[in-house]
Amino acid sequence: MLTPGYKLVVGKKAVDTTNDPQTSTAVEILVELDLDTPIDRAVLTLGALGGLQPAVDDPATIALGYADESAGLTTVITAGVVAVDQGLETARVTSYTAANTLLRTFVDRSYQSKTAGAIVQDLANEGKVAVATADDGITFPGYVVDGRRSVYVHMRELAQLCGFDLYINPDGKVVFQKFNGGNAVHVFESGKHILSLDVLRAQASAGSVVAWGESPTGSKGNDSWPWLTKDFSSSKGTSGSASPVQLLERPSLRTADAAQSAAAAHGLAIQQRTLTGRLLTIGRAEVKLGDAIALRSMADTTLNTSFQVRSVRHRVTKDEGFTTLVGFRAITVQQ
Repeated sequence: MLTPGYKLVVGKKAVDTTNDPQTSTAVEILVELDLDTPIDRAVLTLGALGGLQPAVDDPATIALGYADESAGLTTVITAGVVAVDQGLETARVTSYTAANTLLRTFVDRSYQSKTAGAIVQDLANEGKVAVATADDGITFPGYVVDGRRSVYVHMRELAQLCGFDLYINPDGKVVFQKFNGGNAVHVFESGKHILSLDVLRAQASAGSVVAWGESPTGSKGNDSWPWLTKDFSSSKGTSGSASPVQLLERPSLRTADAAQSAAAAHGLAIQQRTLTGRLLTIGRAEVKLGDAIALRSMADTTLNTSFQVRSVRHRVTKDEGFTTLVGFRAITVQQ
């Protein structure tokens, strides 16, 4: 029988159930990670036992797994405490990842001839948040970051234009990269690993995408990127040919190549969202954002393929043990 194990480090104090199985500080551990939600979080419900004394701004790290496995525990989140709500018998401790810092950082800055990855790296530096990966993506002749929006919002827009993922990894570092099959692929077989499965198929919100900026670079050359134009016919990008058409207008798409890249990324995302789902399994701390899952032995054979992990919720309770809920969506579009 697998015995859930955890290690909580809050401030300078730690509780590790693999070293002291009798210690039961946590009444509930909840970790929520989501590519479509700005801030990932951890919520700890702590009893009086164990000696943890969390305070706002304390660093917090959570590792999960099983006490009787030789592989040890897996770090699932690195965050900072934002609230401690003390009750009569328990305390509720809420922690946010470094995305919270990026959402609270504002700068005014302009860039010339920079890749999206270079801009993300610079914006993360402004928030004093480390970067694990920042792929190049689109090269922008000019890109303006204005202080009306946080650096996180600008980073998120760059990710959407490039078709990249943006998230904070378990070590608390920024990841800005294209999904290419997953950093790891986790197999879930029907009848063995899956407690419940919900799949949603939906109609595509658009059949094609047309993207453009505000410059005549397609007909006047790349040096004309600062100019304004009324005729976008030579500098727009397209993806698909069916109806309805979704229009994507962004001032930063000042070249035909940038517009085409953004249209392709947006069109693919629309199609991928036509198949999404949620899978509940026994605790799998190794499943992370940036990974993929592979379903096997499904009665619906169209589901026997791989999907992108879009969200992960780890939950440990005294009554229900350790479970993991994985949100996913299609990688390849089935015609």
